[in-house]
Amino acid sequence: MAKSGDEKLWGFLGVFLTVLGFIIVLLAKKNDKYAMYYGKQGLVLFIAWAICAVIMIIPVIGWIVGAVGYLVVLVLWIIGIIYSISGEMKPIPLIGKYAEQINV
Repeated sequence: MAKSGDEKLWGFLGVFLTVLGFIIVLLAKKNDKYAMYYGKQGLVLFIAWAICAVIMIIPVIGWIVGAVGYLVVLVLWIIGIIYSISGEMKPIPLIGKYAEQINV
């Protein structure tokens, strides 16, 4: 079933703004399955970004692993944005399964 422009917009905001998008979607569109689906994906993207930031504290190896992690999260974020405006509920690779486990 095709999603309306309003649903796509809220899904996009959920992914694009990550944790802030999740909070906005949670407060404004909690009953919209599509928006919450991508809001939760955005939350998991933020958590992945935060994990990379913590890893970057470790000298040398942490810097390398963290930098690669940041690039992976950036690519996943772009994929999430594309998925959210597609109108389909597709999990973001690598992290989508974790977002589906969040019960709000």
